[in-house]
Parts: sequence; structure tokens; C-alpha cells
Amino acid sequence: MSNSNSGVLPPVRSSVEVPCPPEEAFRVFTAGLNSWWPLGTYSVNGDKAVACSMEPRSGGAVFETDTGGRTYVWGTLTSWEPPNRLVIRWHPYGESHTAQEVEVRFTDRGSFTLVELEHRNWEPLGDEAAEIRGRYEGGWPNVLAIFAAVVGSPDSVHAGGTSNAAS
Repeated sequence: MSNSNSGVLPPVRSSVEVPCPPEEAFRVFTAGLNSWWPLGTYSVNGDKAVACSMEPRSGGAVFETDTGGRTYVWGTLTSWEPPNRLVIRWHPYGESHTAQEVEVRFTDRGSFTLVELEHRNWEPLGDEAAEIRGRYEGGWPNVLAIFAAVVGSPDSVHAGGTSNAAS
């Protein structure tokens, strides 16, 4: 199961700053996932993918839905700590035994929130780990840039429905 030749691959890290408090950034990232995730580029079913969502709780699924109403699990939330942090056991293109871990942290910096993503634990991918890691290294900055653009837009306050102040 581990990548026998290259040892432990380093995590992929990416971050963005968004002009809102952590509560709003967390809400848009999670409840508003479908408002910003680039399904046309990053999905299991490409142009047949019509929505993506996450169940807001530890143990909840992160998934996409296709034009036929079928769902495809991308991963499972292993930690749900609104508005500071979430962790996903991530395996959108494979079986759960190939899962990596994606952690997203939301840190208050006064006039903005720092959103930091770390994608780690590549070893379950075996010999393909380095290649797949390379794709994510190029992909996560693009995904977070789209998220930041949505959060920075005037419409971001409505992305994903109403805010839950108790979160």
C-alpha cells in the first residue's frame, strides 16, 4: 500500500485570504460548496455532474450528483469544527482504501480570513501517488482561487443559503 520507492510524499499546501470573518468563509466553503466548486473541471463525471454538497457533520459525506440523480462520494468528513476547521477522508476517484486526508483551516486575521488547505497521506495511492499528488499540487490553488472570488463577490452572502449563527 505504501509507495515503496519515494518514501513519504510531502503534503500539498495552498491558501487564500478572503474578505470576511471565519464564520462566513466556513459557511460558503461548506454549505455553499455547490456555488463555487468548479464541477466542469474537477468532478468524477465531468459535464454530467450537476451538483456537489457535503453533509455538515463529522461522518458526513462529500459528494457529487449527476444528471441522472446518482451520487458519487468524494470523501467523508472526519472532523467538523465550525468555523475553524474541517478534515475530509478524500477519495473522489477511488475506493476508500486509497483515501488521503484534506484539512482546511479558517483563521481570523482581523479584516480577512486566512483559508489554508493541506492535502496529505499520499501513500495509500501506491505507485500512482507522486503523479496524483502533482495533479493536486496544480489543482488546489485554482480551486481555492475560485472559492476566494465567490467569497469576495457581493453575492457571497447568499451562497449556500442562510448562515447558521450557532455554527
